[in-house]
Amino acid sequence: MMHSGQRKARYAGAFSVVPTIFDERGELDLDGQKRCIDFIIEAGADGLCILANYSEQFALSDREREILTTTIFEHVAGRVPVIATTSHFSSQICAERSKRAAQAGAAMVMIMPPYHGATIRASESGVGEFYRRVADGLDIPIMLQDAPMSGTPLSAAFLAQLAHDVPAVCYFKIEVAQSAGKLRELIRLGGDAIEGPWDGEEAITLFADLEAGATGGILGAGYPDGLQPIIRDYLAGNREQAMRGYERWLPLINYENRQCGLLASKALMKAGGIIRCDMARHPIPALHPATEAGLIEIARNLDAMVLRWAR
Repeated sequence: MMHSGQRKARYAGAFSVVPTIFDERGELDLDGQKRCIDFIIEAGADGLCILANYSEQFALSDREREILTTTIFEHVAGRVPVIATTSHFSSQICAERSKRAAQAGAAMVMIMPPYHGATIRASESGVGEFYRRVADGLDIPIMLQDAPMSGTPLSAAFLAQLAHDVPAVCYFKIEVAQSAGKLRELIRLGGDAIEGPWDGEEAITLFADLEAGATGGILGAGYPDGLQPIIRDYLAGNREQAMRGYERWLPLINYENRQCGLLASKALMKAGGIIRCDMARHPIPALHPATEAGLIEIARNLDAMVLRWAR
């Protein structure tokens, strides 16, 4: 299913969220971070997404964000495009973060609508003005992250209008319930203003979203070798092959999404010897050993590259 926005998209395919690697004391492990990056790229990811929620951005200091940004961009060295997440409640701070990301070499910034906790929200007009201010003077595209975490309902009609009003906002990561229906409506209403309708949420809705017109996805980092071919095959017109690939990897996709969350990629990387420590920052609890064992068993049955890349 082609739509007019698909032909001119600068970026498409499977982009992996890069987990932040810590040591046993909860400090940044930059050597582990670099090995993690090398694995993701060599496993076939079309690009990276850094400092996302699955990178535990909410547990990082501003100084650590700077260290990670510098380290990752220097290490990637242009091998693949990198999307930097710059979400912040303040339009001023988000704009500053976004400009710094562009200067560092980001291909795009990904931004959630402003929210704080369960109750502090911006109105629809406030959300529109927020993106307008962040886009001002920014010379790279913005991906709007439409996720339940913000608690801000954004209709497809509002998103399409925003894309027309603020041309920089031309990529949309849709990971709310009934994502495929929302993507279809967004593409129908937005037309050429929607350069990149994308999938999210660890690929749990990936095939339905591709059927709806998605041209990319921000996915997990544990098995790009399984996920990237699904999108590549689908966009090349090989729907049956893409469906078979999705069916094959779906048990692991489901287990990551429903049982492990943001700890899955690091657990797989530690099991494969890529990183030494798979801990998240306190107070995020470790995976139960039985849950971790279930994850690794499924990955081993699929011969996922993550378990043999470093061997």
